[in-house]
Amino acid sequence: MTRMLQLTWAALVPRRRVPGRGILEPSVTRMRVWPQDLDLYGHVNNGSYLQMMDVARSNLMADAGAFEAAKKHDWYPVVAASTMKYRRSLQPFERFEITSRMLGWDERCVYIEQVFTCKGALCARGVVAGRFLDRNGNRIPAPDVIAAYDPALTSPELPEDVASWARVLDVAPRPEERADA
Repeated sequence: MTRMLQLTWAALVPRRRVPGRGILEPSVTRMRVWPQDLDLYGHVNNGSYLQMMDVARSNLMADAGAFEAAKKHDWYPVVAASTMKYRRSLQPFERFEITSRMLGWDERCVYIEQVFTCKGALCARGVVAGRFLDRNGNRIPAPDVIAAYDPALTSPELPEDVASWARVLDVAPRPEERADA
């Protein structure tokens, strides 16, 4: 419940824009493991990681000033797919960081990497394919969302592991949807 309140706060009252920060630059969110994040085995519950990532993605948008563009068009972000790799457990009350960075986008989704570290050690890595919807539930093409933020931006080439993952999960553009097809 605490993470849901934190996410609500991050979305409704986003932190201030970091001057000069672009959407392609990393954003760092600092957190602490609380007892409600743990499962019966004393590990951070996998669902808690996803909620923490939601907060960190909201902070990525806030740091870059992207909330304004989304609000102007009445668009909101949703997760189309996500994957996680866990390396080291986070312990109760430990402080940790989530570094979120936009990897790129295609016709359908934006792709964000989110890395959990504690005391300099890798704890987990998540990749999220995100979409934006309007208030009627219609998908907004990712290039339109990025252009509303900064029309001059072009997507970096997606890392091959992320591009392959997106194709396997059917979140990447299908051949009939590609502009160059």
